[in-house]
Amino acid sequence: MTDPNAIQPSELDQLPDRDPEETAEWQASLDAVTEAAGPHRAAYLMRRTLERAEGAGIALPKLLETDYVNSIPTAAEPGVPGDEAMEQRITAWNRWNAAAMVTRGSKYGVGGHIATFASAAWLYETGFNHFFKGKEADGSGDQLYIQGHASPGIYARAFLDGRLNEAQLDNFRREAGGDGLPSYPHPRRLPWLWEFPTVSMGLGPLSAIYQARFNRYLANRGIKDTAGSHVWAFLGDGEMDEPESTAALALAAREELDNLTFVINCNLQRLDGPVRANFKIVQELEAQFRGAGWNVIKTLWGTAWDELFQLDTTGALVRRLRQVPDAQIQTYQTRDAAYIRQDFFDADPALVELAKLLSDDKILECFHLSRGGHEARKVYAAYRAAVEHKGAPTVILAQTVKGHTLGEGFASKNANHQMKKLTVDEFKNMRDLLELPIKDSDFTDGVVPYGHPGADSPEVRYLQERRAALGGPAPARRVHPVAPLPAPAEKAFASFDKGSGSQNVATTMAFVRLVKDLVRDKETGKRWVPIVPDEARTFGMESLFPSLGIYSPKGQTYEPVDRDQLMYYKEAKNGQILNEGITEAGSMADFIAASTSYATHGETMIPFYIFYSMFGWQRTADQMWQLGDQLGRGFLVGATAGRTTLTGEGLQHADGHSPVIAATNPAALSYDPAFAYEVAAIVKDGLRRMYGEAAPGEDQNVFYYLTVYNEPMPQPAKPSVDGVDEGIVKGLYRFNTAESAGITPPADAPRIQLLGSGTAIHWALKAQQLLAEEWGVAADVWSATSWGELRRDALEADEALLRGEERVPFVRQALQGAEGPVLAVSDYMRQVPDQIAQWVEQDWSSLGADGFGLSDTREAARRHFGVDAESIVVAALAQLAKRGEVKATAVKEARAKYGL
Repeated sequence: MTDPNAIQPSELDQLPDRDPEETAEWQASLDAVTEAAGPHRAAYLMRRTLERAEGAGIALPKLLETDYVNSIPTAAEPGVPGDEAMEQRITAWNRWNAAAMVTRGSKYGVGGHIATFASAAWLYETGFNHFFKGKEADGSGDQLYIQGHASPGIYARAFLDGRLNEAQLDNFRREAGGDGLPSYPHPRRLPWLWEFPTVSMGLGPLSAIYQARFNRYLANRGIKDTAGSHVWAFLGDGEMDEPESTAALALAAREELDNLTFVINCNLQRLDGPVRANFKIVQELEAQFRGAGWNVIKTLWGTAWDELFQLDTTGALVRRLRQVPDAQIQTYQTRDAAYIRQDFFDADPALVELAKLLSDDKILECFHLSRGGHEARKVYAAYRAAVEHKGAPTVILAQTVKGHTLGEGFASKNANHQMKKLTVDEFKNMRDLLELPIKDSDFTDGVVPYGHPGADSPEVRYLQERRAALGGPAPARRVHPVAPLPAPAEKAFASFDKGSGSQNVATTMAFVRLVKDLVRDKETGKRWVPIVPDEARTFGMESLFPSLGIYSPKGQTYEPVDRDQLMYYKEAKNGQILNEGITEAGSMADFIAASTSYATHGETMIPFYIFYSMFGWQRTADQMWQLGDQLGRGFLVGATAGRTTLTGEGLQHADGHSPVIAATNPAALSYDPAFAYEVAAIVKDGLRRMYGEAAPGEDQNVFYYLTVYNEPMPQPAKPSVDGVDEGIVKGLYRFNTAESAGITPPADAPRIQLLGSGTAIHWALKAQQLLAEEWGVAADVWSATSWGELRRDALEADEALLRGEERVPFVRQALQGAEGPVLAVSDYMRQVPDQIAQWVEQDWSSLGADGFGLSDTREAARRHFGVDAESIVVAALAQLAKRGEVKATAVKEARAKYGL
């Protein structure tokens, strides 16, 4: 009996029902279907009705999950336009050589992966033969993010194509000899082949989204027509657990990036076992991508399943497929027909009847072999639908078997990711399965042979003809000859040489002012790509909003609240600034795409990404490594730098270590400039080296990291002595001596050399005065613009010495003849300046901000860490006392005097 006081469903709806009678009729129809045909039929009809509504453009909540079947019905599949039999043979050769390469390398203990490519072979081959545009056609070609563990298959195809030889395959993962192949896609190691590094899981999908977005950015700004470029990202279902893999799905949908396709190889396995043992990863990913606004295509079952679905008149088969967890699907792959009949079909009376119509061979064909990702026809249909879909990115969920065709010892085994070789007998079974013309006698001394049908064989001719029609080899990285960018007018840099007079200016503001001048340059201004993660106003960049515009593919569809102000918030379709919101990872992905545009699109861009220094290297150092691997160029700017300059926000914002992390990256040139003119000199040199006329032997494929500060200070004029510019770039120069600072020390005054970087040089200058006025000590002050570059130069000198070449490190040259000990200080951990200690001939000591940060005033924080001017004085006296140049009591007196 119905409770008359119960709240009725209609009462929960805030929208009035204009026709309750019609609503009741619809509800009654649903009740009738449920009663007559069962709840499964009712659910089916509801799903189809929702799909029809969505297709008609009726605004309804998205249908997030569909049945566990293919999205494209067999009857709707287009025929594959090529020669399927020929493509089958090509794929067989690639499977064989990929497995042979890893197996042959296993004797050296170098490892390798076989099972991933075995499951994904058709996902790649179909693309190479019919979809992936090369670099030699009009435009830039497609951008391919190859799954890292599938690299042996890509090498195998390049071998078939004649781009690699047997010796190179034999040197897979053995690069020291100079003719080897890197384990995974590494552009820095194999720059003619690999374009994008992908094996740091999660960074590939994130980068692919921002690459597709950057392609649109270039087009909307009128720099290059990228309409012909499509981004393909090949991913593993286990990889999708990485937060970065799905971090930017909403961006891709929001900006309607229909130039992007994710191909997720759903072999249901990650590195140690099932991806979703008790659940269904395909259904989970479908809901996730649909909810984000993506077009989803499921390619799950091969043609052998068509008969089963035709016999499923009750929907029992589809229901059962939704129920069975992934780990059990994997188990079916390794069990006989009797087990499958009992476990799968006996679960439902309707399936028992269906199973009576199936032979054991048919059951095994379906459950062991027939997956959508293993059939060219199914994959082609999915790819065709993806590239034709407009208005949203597409994800293809392709179900495969990990270790497919490698034999019973590999297929769907939990350990197959770590299995590095096949036995000779397993290879012979694989040969027979793939129908390859390889004789038993070819296995010399038990070594598996490589297979090749011949350079003029029908297979190779077909492969090369297909690639020629699509614009040349793929994957491929091409750096087209591009004229060096002209140097900006000297005026932009020289304006900082005179200093700021009595005005206090933070080096962050100096950098922003420099960029404002550089983006006005007629030749190169449009090539700057300012990137900021929603902190532009913190860095004083709001003045760039109205002049450059913030990029938005929609333009500005609203009137900004500050439209009547001079520095209003301006979005534009051709906007130059990439303001990414609160995402350092997304901003770094932007930077990587822009910094490698010279290769990807033949268009040189100059990105600078400015961020809270604490949230750069600490949070996204893996992407900085990816940037170095991808041969990116540009300027990373760590603003609000140092451990004691942003102390009000506590330890989470107190950066005392970013130069330490930066020093681990061989492609990073890390600078900690103290003054505005140093910032200008470093940027000028970076533009020359990365984009202009690099000096002989200089690697252009580097990026610059500058730390800049939010502490307004008087900016001095550049010293008018020789060697300042060279010292700024190389990392060290003498800013002043005691005498040039206006101090007249006694003739016999003890002397010390104070080395400071960044904001710390101001404490050193104050200490210089205190030492002279209160302790009779003469101090010279040096600006150490780059501890890292000084160390890099010294290491190169050491390497040269091992080759029998005499080279004196620059730091030793600069300090040659400098009197007294050296005391180095920075706003970072002591190990930052200590990088160069072993190459300094004078007695060495250092001060730094070691430990966690804290909230207080700058002065209190510097006293806490022992890096303020008074602490420098005490440390200097201690060094001199140790040498007997001042009385030992002076140290104690100084501590008492300054309250230390």
